[in-house]
Amino acid sequence: MGDMSGEEVRWLTAEEQVSWRAYLRGNRELDIALDRDLQAAGISLSEYELLSMLSEAPRGQLRMSALAELIVQSRSRVTHTAARLERRGWVVRTPAPDDGRGVLLRLTDRGRAAIETFAVIHVGSVRRHLVDVLTPEQFAALGAAMQAVRDAYAADPALPDPAC
Repeated sequence: MGDMSGEEVRWLTAEEQVSWRAYLRGNRELDIALDRDLQAAGISLSEYELLSMLSEAPRGQLRMSALAELIVQSRSRVTHTAARLERRGWVVRTPAPDDGRGVLLRLTDRGRAAIETFAVIHVGSVRRHLVDVLTPEQFAALGAAMQAVRDAYAADPALPDPAC
């Protein structure tokens, strides 16, 4: 395998490879478990995350572009998710008052009641599949490690914008 940048490749050590693969598999298994638990209640993990962000926003509303950035999804995917949630009566899309191109997504009263029910399920799932599996020290270290990744991502202009 050649490196097209001309720089020497820094291959992972055996120990780094073990950690990297454990992260990949654990992350995938966790996403599947969290989604499965919410799906059993009638909502997907990505739908839950969108509703959750709206429930924490001032007046229960956000611009679609800001929401896409918050949940690290493409604007197109957020638009499709919002359309599904709107059909269920949980959100409403309206033009942003300050510009004709922007769209606001607002949580309805039905959406707020739904997220309150789903939050109980989700927090139980997060505890069962992650928090209670780790020691408090491991969980804190995981949070610190992922924050370092987020900080590096935010500081590097060469990384792609997830909202595009």
